[in-house]
Amino acid sequence: MRLSAPIYKLKRQAKMSARAQGIPLHSALDEVAVANGFRSWSHLSATMPGSRLAHQVLGKLDRGDMVLLGARPGQGKTLLGLELALASAKTGFAGYFFTLEYTQAAVRDRLADLGADARDTDALVIDTSDQICADHIIARVGHDARALVVIDYLQLLDQKRSLPDLNAQVAALSDFARSSGAIIVAISQIDRAFDVAGKRLPDHTDIRLPNPVDLARFTKRCFLHEGELTLDPAA
Repeated sequence: MRLSAPIYKLKRQAKMSARAQGIPLHSALDEVAVANGFRSWSHLSATMPGSRLAHQVLGKLDRGDMVLLGARPGQGKTLLGLELALASAKTGFAGYFFTLEYTQAAVRDRLADLGADARDTDALVIDTSDQICADHIIARVGHDARALVVIDYLQLLDQKRSLPDLNAQVAALSDFARSSGAIIVAISQIDRAFDVAGKRLPDHTDIRLPNPVDLARFTKRCFLHEGELTLDPAA
């Protein structure tokens, strides 16, 4: 599908529209995408050359890694997480996608954005249970060293007061990854202050943490913004 303007100009249009209408940038990006024939900005981004970053990320991950994947809304972090799980499932590994944000139907719509067919989707374990937490994830995955687990998203894991706090759950997931050899990727919100910080990419100081979390539990940190990605070992 041909765009009405280069993608960097579309982003500029969206930023101007967001300011003019007083709406969030991700909403303005979605409006621009719809005007160009796409369902959302994430859908548009997924079809652009060079937007598929999953294999680049997978090549840098090791068994037992605990990875934090952070980005602002509309930057494609959920699609990247889904693509990581899907790529894992396609290569004979176990791909899991746990989400407290989306329904099964919404997840399948996003998989369609990635061009996944029914066979690809069936190979991926999609869990949208309200019971998702560290214990639920660990019980569902078992000690499978060939598993890649994506959690959407980190800040929702302790939304129920009956569950352990977020730091305890991160510790449990980290210990599980290390002992089982599974790779765990936790999608994370980035604080709104990043939008006016003047930085090219978010970093660990921009992670939104309403409750304290020991970020040292993450072995790698991945940040995404406007098609650029960085993936580095945690300091």
